[in-house]
Amino acid sequence: MNMDEPAADSQQLVAKRRYTFPKEEHLCRKKLIEQLFSKQGFSFGVYPLRLTWLPALGRTSAPPQVLISVSKRTFKRAVDRNRLKRLIREAYRLHKHRLLEAAGGHPVAVLGILYTGKEKNELPLIEKKLISGFTRLLAEPAVQPVP
Repeated sequence: MNMDEPAADSQQLVAKRRYTFPKEEHLCRKKLIEQLFSKQGFSFGVYPLRLTWLPALGRTSAPPQVLISVSKRTFKRAVDRNRLKRLIREAYRLHKHRLLEAAGGHPVAVLGILYTGKEKNELPLIEKKLISGFTRLLAEPAVQPVP
């Protein structure tokens, strides 16, 4: 057995990764959005982000449906809101593999990423906070969805 084999497997995995955020992964259904922000959803904050999610039936490796939101009250200009949403989408697109390739799967069916900060941040900080949010999300105990 060669010592380079595990490295080769991880390189193949990285080569197979698709850094995309297709339309199927966007959360658009009004009923699911209402459930996400009702008492059924779970959440925690990693300033300047807040992650809100609905649990899946079991641990899964399927990508969750994602909603990205920036407050109109905090950022009056659409240009600023759109830029922050674009940065969050980019950070999610580049790092969603941490959620999808987690050992044993992840507990999320629907995920909401809300920007709660008051200042405009850049991509490196948003990436760092999203990664720490994913780490915390994977550490959460599996919660069964309410019927």
